[in-house]
Amino acid sequence: MTPLITTESQLASLCERLARCPSIAFDTEFVSEHTYRPNLCLIQVAAGGELAVIDALAIDDLKPFWEVLAAAGHETIVHAGREEISFSLAAVGRPPAAPFDVQLAAGFIGMEYPAGYGNLISKLLGGTPRKGETRTDWRRRPLSERQIDYALEDVRHLAPLRDKLHARLTELGRVPWFETEMAAFLQEVDDSRRRDRWRKVSGSSGLSGRSQAIVRELWLWRDREAARRDCPVRRVLRDDLIVELAKRRSADPKQVRAVRGMERGDLQRLLPSLCQAIDKALQAPDESLRVPPRRESSSQLTMLGQFLSSALSSICRAAEVAPSLVGGANDVRDLVAYQLGEYEGTDGEPPVLMRGWRAEVVGKLLDDLIAGKVSIRIRDPRAEQPLAFERE
Repeated sequence: MTPLITTESQLASLCERLARCPSIAFDTEFVSEHTYRPNLCLIQVAAGGELAVIDALAIDDLKPFWEVLAAAGHETIVHAGREEISFSLAAVGRPPAAPFDVQLAAGFIGMEYPAGYGNLISKLLGGTPRKGETRTDWRRRPLSERQIDYALEDVRHLAPLRDKLHARLTELGRVPWFETEMAAFLQEVDDSRRRDRWRKVSGSSGLSGRSQAIVRELWLWRDREAARRDCPVRRVLRDDLIVELAKRRSADPKQVRAVRGMERGDLQRLLPSLCQAIDKALQAPDESLRVPPRRESSSQLTMLGQFLSSALSSICRAAEVAPSLVGGANDVRDLVAYQLGEYEGTDGEPPVLMRGWRAEVVGKLLDDLIAGKVSIRIRDPRAEQPLAFERE
């Protein structure tokens, strides 16, 4: 029977064993639909030939586990580990040590990105993971042996997957690429906990400075209210309502109440504090409202961006790198704008496709295409790679 860790003494014993392991594979089960922050329910671990499940709801202090995970001296193996990294950062302020994300690594050997765990097992190990508990409410207790076995499937194959992927990365000479991207991913996860996430409110990018100030204050108000009620932020106030209120630029309760969607009883009770947030934005000094001017894209930029996006996909597949890992249409447009002198980067830094391993894979070739040094022709319309790139 798989060890189920339900006490602090059991956890301490497990952590002693984990501290001696050269690699630790782990995953989590959590529920995020009903709370402000994801509700961590289980932690599954595979290390040193041992499988274990930590009942995160039964143990008040999980910090010893996160401390071991963040301590140097081992590699941490995950699949799509954004939430796992976030849990570690929230618990001890540090990410797991030397993380190896098998989903990310797969993108550097030509597999799709992001690839599901089952697909990786099927394509790299030739097996099929067991299914059956996909809709389990992991908050409910007691856990059955079937549920525990299902949860362990998410870590049982992580080490073999890592070994297959690392061998292929080494063969292709791409371990440095992966390590660079892994470090960037860690930084992005950490930054996402700090940066002004209000800018991601859907539909707010084209608003005026004053309206964006309202978006910011309503986002902050919503975040505080969601934390107070321990519920998802969109259950407090949807993005589209934030944008609509920002467009109307009114803190008058009657006008706010008249917006379709604001008739909910809980919103009516919160109307005074909501209107106060809007008023704060309306009273903000003009100099705090500056929004960078939006430069209209030229027709050449639009046309070249569309054309070269297809070229990027072909180049990536020929190079055995997942196109979605390299970049998207906006990244191609930035590269074209850079060549045309229309790029608005920060601190003089070139666009992402002209930096690091991305420049090596696609950036330099796309740059040469734009400069007329390379041409494209259709080599074989039925071939897997129908396009050919030829030097002039």
